[in-house]
Amino acid sequence: MAGKENCRCFDQYRIRRRPRVVRFHVERQDTMSAAWHRLLDLVEEAATDGREEFRPLAGLSPDQRRQIITLPPTIAKLTEVKHLVLYGSNLVRIPPEIGAMTGLRQFTPYTSHRLHWFPYELTRCQQLKGSTVSTRSLYGNVKIRPPFPPLQPGRASTRDLDISDLDPRVWGTDAIRTCSVCDRAIAAAGLHQVWVSLRVGTDVLPLLVNACSPACIEALPAPPEGYMPTPHTGGPGIVQPPADYA
Repeated sequence: MAGKENCRCFDQYRIRRRPRVVRFHVERQDTMSAAWHRLLDLVEEAATDGREEFRPLAGLSPDQRRQIITLPPTIAKLTEVKHLVLYGSNLVRIPPEIGAMTGLRQFTPYTSHRLHWFPYELTRCQQLKGSTVSTRSLYGNVKIRPPFPPLQPGRASTRDLDISDLDPRVWGTDAIRTCSVCDRAIAAAGLHQVWVSLRVGTDVLPLLVNACSPACIEALPAPPEGYMPTPHTGGPGIVQPPADYA
């Protein structure tokens, strides 16, 4: 556990009969730390040498790994990477820029127990066929059905919202730049957040959608059987299908 912290967002092993409100992790990435700058260097090295497997945490000490709670947007440069390994990370979120990793075929964030959801942009990795995820750590997983964090009401305009400096506990991230669906600039449109569970790689993952309009939400694909059948805004009031505890 030297390289990561415990997570108490919800019980990852038992079903709660009375679901409580679950919130996003509040942490912000310290972008001034030596650990972050070392990670930036590792991304640049991987982009330069065109490697097909990228294990960024392997190049950090346990203390440095503990300080990394997200990945840098520069992962968008890693178009040659076929296997991204984040085994045992302390991550609480992954940036939407992962969608630019178009060569990604295998995704391994296994035992990253503080990573409860993924950006919808991950679906842009159309070659992604295999994943290894600790599914009990995911919102809405079939085994224990933990609740999803409640999302904010949709906004037709973001003029009164600083989308470059958001509260991660409220929005899931500290910045939202583009629509998850059509890639339109959020600053020039509205902001409508929803959850949708979709199969990505080997697993069905809870995906956070930051959409610019209700039309983009309507364009989302249908979830697989056994999950919430439509996009939703989370919270303990959402009635999920029965858990398949095993």
